[in-house]
This record gives sequence, structure tokens and C-alpha cells, in this order.
Amino acid sequence: DMKNAVIGNNKQKANLIVLGAVPRLLYLLQQESSSTELRTECAVVLGSLAMGTENNVKSLLDCHIIPALLQGLLSPDLKFIEACLRCLRTIFISPVTPEDLLYTDATVISHLMALLSRSRYTQEYICQIFSHCCKGPDHQTILFNHGAVQNIAHLLVSTSYKVRMQALKCFSVLAFENPQVSMTLVNVSVDGELLPQIFVKMLQRDKPIEMQLTSAKCLTSMCRAGAIRTDDSCIVLKTLPCLVRMCSKERLLEERVEGAETLAYLIETDVELQRIASITDHLIVMLADYFKYPSSVSAITDIKRLDHDLKHAHELRQAAFKLYASLGANDEDIRKKIIETENMMDRIVNGLSESSIKVRLAAVRCLHSLSRSVQQLRTSFQDHAVWKPLMKVLQNAPNEILVVASSTLCNLLLEFSPSKEPILESGAIELLCSLTQSENLALRVNGIWALMNMAFQAEQKIKSDILRGLSTEQLFQLLSDSDVNVLMKTLGLLRNLLSTRPHIDHIMSTHGKQIMQAVTLILEGEHNIEVKEQTLCILANIADGTTAKELIMTNDDILQKIKYYMSHSNAKLQLAAMFCISNLIWNEEEGSQERQDKLRDIGIVDILHKLSQSSDPNLCDKAKTALQQYLA
Repeated sequence: DMKNAVIGNNKQKANLIVLGAVPRLLYLLQQESSSTELRTECAVVLGSLAMGTENNVKSLLDCHIIPALLQGLLSPDLKFIEACLRCLRTIFISPVTPEDLLYTDATVISHLMALLSRSRYTQEYICQIFSHCCKGPDHQTILFNHGAVQNIAHLLVSTSYKVRMQALKCFSVLAFENPQVSMTLVNVSVDGELLPQIFVKMLQRDKPIEMQLTSAKCLTSMCRAGAIRTDDSCIVLKTLPCLVRMCSKERLLEERVEGAETLAYLIETDVELQRIASITDHLIVMLADYFKYPSSVSAITDIKRLDHDLKHAHELRQAAFKLYASLGANDEDIRKKIIETENMMDRIVNGLSESSIKVRLAAVRCLHSLSRSVQQLRTSFQDHAVWKPLMKVLQNAPNEILVVASSTLCNLLLEFSPSKEPILESGAIELLCSLTQSENLALRVNGIWALMNMAFQAEQKIKSDILRGLSTEQLFQLLSDSDVNVLMKTLGLLRNLLSTRPHIDHIMSTHGKQIMQAVTLILEGEHNIEVKEQTLCILANIADGTTAKELIMTNDDILQKIKYYMSHSNAKLQLAAMFCISNLIWNEEEGSQERQDKLRDIGIVDILHKLSQSSDPNLCDKAKTALQQYLA
């Protein structure tokens, strides 16, 4: 009677729960003395209650329904096992159920694997439980180690569509971003047919949409993990076109979202796939519809669907931004096509200020992708003053948005970008200096990188503002950063600050002592060739100053280091050290005679004679030119 009262009736379900039916049903379910028929009926009623609202599921979880049902799976009776599994399935697919409840007892997974062979219902429900509870690499590993691949593979050719579909979903979550699983799947065969071939058959147009989409996701994961080549025909001729089809406006909202997101992931790092996708079925124009109306007119047969789609329209926008970002990641012509799509820049600018964080992140990604284009930085980005909303996004965004937004800012600060001036005026220096203090490595790199771009060929005031904003302490902090990227970009910043004579002299007159300390520190440290080369180039710049030269000439320690690097085994370092010497001995400059004498005394001329015999043409030329300064 209870079962009949609650089926399809949420009000009755809630009433029963309030009246305390759940503990009583669970008690009867667990009593050894209850008949199997009674225990099965209890499981069915509980399953029906779980079908109701999220609050119903919460009430069931609070009564510890999961351990009770898992215990029930040890019964010999198949009908009872199926009823318990059906109820477990319903509870686990609810968003309020923590997935970890499936993994608390290690024996559960192996028992579920064993139950897979019992009936098509156990197969369907167990696969559904696995695919909903497999979140992240830890879960994937547990299932993989319990033989999920071998146990589920043969279900892909089951006579039941539901079983095939749930098995396919299992593989799509097991393989996602998981090279170990992907590499295994390539070599598994069922009835003499390899899994990739089975997936390709499931992609065909006559198959249900969810099957096409899910098998495309499996092949995409395998391709991204390197288990299938990007130029394999199953990717180029099957998977990619299938995903493009999913983006058409005939498809339902969820299908269009999933299709675009999966395609974005598939082509993200491969230029050739980006080019192929961009010319398949007018994809670039087709995506513009993602911003217009959530569903095609033909799909709006019911008002519920329309209501649903309006609420989820933002998901379409973020999926489109993601796919545009992938399409435009490398190819200049594709970027041009994207930007020329109607109102594209306005859409991105609007996306940057949407309330949904997912849309904001995707819009910033899209902008970042397009900002790699020199031409677009000079034109579209300028016309739409993109830097304004971007600076606003940078004010107090979560890290994942900050990382992409600050990368974009790096591009907007390149010397040929007209946005450079207005960005400076809007307080960028302060903002970037604060990024260099972030705990997050990517943010530190981007902060210092953007400052490096900003300092390139900049006027003296900007350079002074950067130094003031950073502070000497922070500069030293960055120069002793454990990450070589941060170190290289900081040296790049110093090199850009110390260019053009008046600037070199001005900066060295205010920060000379600290900069020389920093240089000494790095030349003495355990660093790679690139780092040392960059540091010697900074010294060469200082040696090019008029008054700044003296900071080198009066520092015997540094002079000895330059001498050491002139005879180093690495030609790059020798060349960089030679630049320092050339700048110090150049004849037309005041005091060159004294400098030449001092350098002769410490043995530099002898080394120059040796280098003028070098087999390396660059070193040989440099040495000869330097020696001529002595003769002149």
C-alpha cells in the first residue's frame, strides 16, 4: 500500500518521511527474520522515496541507508539484490550524496564487480553507480585496480541498450584525463573487436544522441592521453565531425553544451585539429547562435523546456567561449574569423562581467586566446577598449580567473599594443606588483612577466614607478625564487629597466648598490646557463651607462667574475662577458684609457688574444674588435 501511495507523488513521499517511515522500513529491511519478499518491498519503497526531492535523499542519508543497502547486497536472493542496487543507484545519482560513501569499505567495490555478472539489471545499476561516483584520479585508480576495464568491457556489446549506455558512460569517466586507463583501453578487445572500433560504431549518426556524445568523449580522452594519434582517422573523420554535429541548433541545450566543451578539449593543443574544426559545417558561425536563444524554435514544444533553457542559457555561452578559445589558440586566420563573427568583441566584453564565474572564466580564456594576435591587439582590442573590463576582472577574482586574466594583460602590455598607455593610467603597476607576491606560482610569473613587458622601451617615469612599486626587498625575493621561470622573467625585467643610457645611469644612481648585489648573488649561485647569460647581459647594459660603468670598475669581485666567464666552456657565456668588456673599453668615451689600463692589469688583454684565435667566429670577431680599441 505504501508503495502504491508514494509512486509519482512527492507530497505523499514527504508525508511518509515526516511520519518516521524510513527508520522502520530500514529496520524491516535488515531483519534476518523478515521474508525476502518483505525485505524486497521495503527496498522498493525506499527507492521510490529517494526518487523524490533532494531533501528526501538527505533524510534517507541521515538514517544511514547506504550501509544498510550495501549489507543487503550480500543476500543470495537476486530480486532483493536488484531492489537494493536500484535504490543505491537512485541515491548515488543525487547531487546531495557524497561519492566517497561508496569507497569507505574496500570490500564493496570488489563485491559490486562480482555482482556484474548476475543480471542485466545489476549491470545497468552498478555501471550507473560507478559512473556517478567516479570523481577524479583517486576514484579512477580504485576502480581501475579492481578490474573495472576487464569487467565492464564486454557489457558494451550487451543486448540491452541501457546496459551498453551505462557501460559506455563508465568508460567516459574512467578515461577522462587519465593516461593509464586510456592506454589500457586501446588494447582491450571484445569479441575480436578493439574498443576504439566499438566506440567508433557507437558514434554513427543512426545511434541515439547520448550514445554518440558519450563515445565521442571516450575517444577524445584517449586522444588527449596520447593513446590515439591526433591524425588517426577515427579522430579526424569520426570523433571531430560528430562533436561538431552536436553544436547545431537542432540539438538540445545540454547536448550543445557538452558537444562544444568536449570539442574544445579535443582540439585544445593540436593546430591541425583546430584548422579542420574551423572549416567543418561553418562551426564558427554556428557557435554565434549559442549567444542568441537557448533553444531552437522546434524544440520549444513545452513550456517547461523553455523555462529550463532560459535558466541554463549561461552554460551555452561559456561552452561557446571555451570552444572559440581552443579554435583560436594558434592560427591567425582562425582568430580573424572569430573576431569578425557578429558582435564577437562585445559578447566577450559582456561575458567578462557576467555573474556566473564559469562564464567569466571562459570569456577571459577566449580573450587570452585572441590576444595572441598582434594584429587584433592593434585593431579590435583597441576599438573595444577591452583593457577596461579586463582590469576590472583583475580586481578581486579567484585565482583561476586571475591566472588567465593576467596572462592576457601580459599580451596587452607588449610594446606594439596601443592599450599599454591606458592600462598604465588605470593603476596596473600596483596591481601587478601585488601579483608578484602571490603564493600561486602562475600568478607570480604573470605579474613579473607583465612588468617586464611594460618596462620594454618604456619612458623613465614608468621604470621608476615599477621599481618603486616593487621595492628592493621584493626584487631580491623574486631573484631568489625557487622557480626558474620567475627568476628569468625578473632578470628580463631588470634588463628592460636598464636600457638606454640616461635610464641606466638614473636607475643605477638610486638602486646601484642593490642591483650589483643581486648580480653578484646570481653569478655565484647554482644556476643554469640561460640565467647566467641573462645576468651577464644585465652587466653589459650597466657597462653601457656613462656613470654606471664606475659601479663595475670599482668592484674587483665583479671584474674577476667577468674575467672568469670570458674563459668559460660555454660560448654563450663567453660572448655575454665580452659584451661587458667591449662596453667598458670603448674608445670614444671619457675615461676609457684608465679603464683599458685597469683591465689590462688584471689580464683581460691576454684572454682577448687567446679568444681572437677561437674557432667560434662570433667570439673571434668580438675579441678582434675589442683588441682594436686598445690599438686605436
